[in-house]
Amino acid sequence: MAIYSTDREVLQTAIDWLELNHQVALVTVAKTWGSSPRPAGSMMLMRDDGIHTGSVSGGCIEEDLVKRYVNGELTEHYPNLIDYGVDRQDALRFGLPCGGRLELVVEQLESAEPLKTLLSRITSGQLVARRVCMNTGEVSLHNVSEVNDFRYTSDDMIKVFGRAGQLTRYVASIALMLDYNVTVCDPREEYRAGWNMEGVNFTHMMPDDAVKQILNHNRTILITLAHDPKLDDMALMEALTDDLFYVGALGSKRSNDQRRERLLQLGVNQEQLQKLHAPVGLAIGSHTPPEIAVSIMAEITAARNSIAATGAQKTNV
Repeated sequence: MAIYSTDREVLQTAIDWLELNHQVALVTVAKTWGSSPRPAGSMMLMRDDGIHTGSVSGGCIEEDLVKRYVNGELTEHYPNLIDYGVDRQDALRFGLPCGGRLELVVEQLESAEPLKTLLSRITSGQLVARRVCMNTGEVSLHNVSEVNDFRYTSDDMIKVFGRAGQLTRYVASIALMLDYNVTVCDPREEYRAGWNMEGVNFTHMMPDDAVKQILNHNRTILITLAHDPKLDDMALMEALTDDLFYVGALGSKRSNDQRRERLLQLGVNQEQLQKLHAPVGLAIGSHTPPEIAVSIMAEITAARNSIAATGAQKTNV
């Protein structure tokens, strides 16, 4: 599954860099035309010493952006609008597909505090829209219930954060269609209050307790989607030391490498760790929550179909 950095990882990295007194710029894909490698709303960070993370193209555009930023070529006005792939020559130069074009918004991040507020709110389960005024650069945060993930006009750019709950719903929906028994586990009260999906069981138990009491047999599939080590790691520790059929964790390769190190420290051995599918999902170029859900359930289906059927009873997920 092609997740180069989750939104939360980008936000946390920006906070870390700013607190180390680096100059940091946030780049967001505002608009695309034709065949562009990353969808609108994709983000990357770059800092004054040339280090960058995230992705807006998967190619040479990142390198060109960082070079221009380090050389001080992007500082005339923020937010700064940049076009790539306007003509065929540029498209070839920057590795865009034929006819591909994208418009990027570059912001200079001045303080870690607004990002901490945003990260805290989405970690608590809120759905939050970050609005950037394209005329002044002013940034504001707004609670939302249902809104498009991303919107860009000449007046503002709005990106919604905190869509993990939506990914859970897409995964659960597909699993129901495939005749699984589905249980969603989340002890956070604010998340529990908004869960009302028909046909899905919900428990507010701690995830490790849920694994031990509900999902502890060899036809069980466990997928962690919370992006919260306090929740995910304990569930994974129990699952990997038990006899579950499939265990997967959402996140980038980097975050899952860090997760494996934490699990080793918690007592999971290398043999048990080999059972972890992380990043979870088939590499189908997925970007949006529905696509990621398809990639996750496709990998589970492939694993399920690789063994002989053992009965007609449903499998838990």
